[in-house]
Amino acid sequence: MRKRITNNLALKILAFLITAFLWLVVVNIDDPVDDKTFSNIPVQVTHEEVITDNNNTYQIVDNTQEINVTVTAQRSVLDKIRTEDIVATANMKELTLRTQVPIEVTVKGYTGKYEKATANPRNLQIQIDEEAKNNFPITPTTTGTVRNGYEVGSLKALPEKVTLRGPKRIINNIAKVTAEANVSGLSEDETVEAKLVLYDANNNVIDQTLLANNLGKEGVSVEVELLQVKSVPLKVDTSEVSAAEGYKLGKITVEPQEVEVTGDKSTLAGISEIDIPPSALKLEELTQRTEQTIDISSYLPSGVSLAEENANKVVISIQVQQPGTKSFEISTGSIILENIADGLSINYGSTVDLEIQVKGPNDVLNLFSPAKKVSIDLKNYTEPGTYTVPVSVELPDGCKLVNEVNVEITLENSKQSSKTQGESQNSSQTKTDENNQSGQSE
Repeated sequence: MRKRITNNLALKILAFLITAFLWLVVVNIDDPVDDKTFSNIPVQVTHEEVITDNNNTYQIVDNTQEINVTVTAQRSVLDKIRTEDIVATANMKELTLRTQVPIEVTVKGYTGKYEKATANPRNLQIQIDEEAKNNFPITPTTTGTVRNGYEVGSLKALPEKVTLRGPKRIINNIAKVTAEANVSGLSEDETVEAKLVLYDANNNVIDQTLLANNLGKEGVSVEVELLQVKSVPLKVDTSEVSAAEGYKLGKITVEPQEVEVTGDKSTLAGISEIDIPPSALKLEELTQRTEQTIDISSYLPSGVSLAEENANKVVISIQVQQPGTKSFEISTGSIILENIADGLSINYGSTVDLEIQVKGPNDVLNLFSPAKKVSIDLKNYTEPGTYTVPVSVELPDGCKLVNEVNVEITLENSKQSSKTQGESQNSSQTKTDENNQSGQSE
């Protein structure tokens, strides 16, 4: 038996080796060793106390908080590995140069079944900062627009302060902390969830990623009080206004005629007008049109305020006429321009209306209309600038202006194209021709 086994022993060993080689070749052909890359693997940081116990904090930089991992193994193993099986760990005890921590990679459940797992990049890059903590008051603010007829009243942040902790360089850069509440469509008092926003001294928003706060799960909110808005007419007592002997008071107007006020519902319900007392308009011996500006703030009822800032001033216009005269208001937009120079445009500034007083028979004045009969001649004004220009009024026979009328204008280089200027001039000339024809027919 032994002789049979040892017979041709060398050939048998050679055959075994060839068989084993062929087996390895077949196995590698069917299940070769290969590489597979897994992307966006988060890096878990351990032993953070190495940094935080020294009153420091850190941040991950250079986008190394997520890495790519290349695993080398047989194809049959690679096909089974999933992204969640890969664990990337950065141990702060291995920190070098205060900026780099080596990243170690393991594949859960496949120990000994893969050749290697390589991280790219190989190190977690960090920046160490001194940690700081500070308390900040929270300023409530709103975004959006409440429902028509309402206005935002008082605001209160809940809580009114916040404690922020993080890198000292960021904490020291915080100039203002706000709670932004969206009040779009709000029509009643409500506590609204808000967003905490931090600003630096230049009013730039500060990234809060590296900061921690004490707000917890409840976060921050804002108590919003809504006030109703109401339009209220102005009533002026003009009993202390008088004209000089030989004159009489004409039309008295208030601009604006009504203002918007805010307040709670019950207070506004009892307000139908705002009374301006006679002491606010004590004018005597008037001989010409007079305008008086009045601050109405002190005449608002208790609990009521103006809806718009800087809306506290109203202008009262008083026309004064002599017997046998009549006053007319002319819009500057209706003044006919004659001989305006090419390339110039006109601006009346803040002047909206002109007043002209005409003296003549009552029956004629009652029928007279200044429409298309008021003009200015610009033939002597050919350069940009500000000028006081006399106003011409085409009057019926037997009538004359009580006083000379002037208007202040500003001539500017026109921004219109030559074509547009030509059309404008043709239009002005057409209006002038129409006016002349109208005057001739009269």
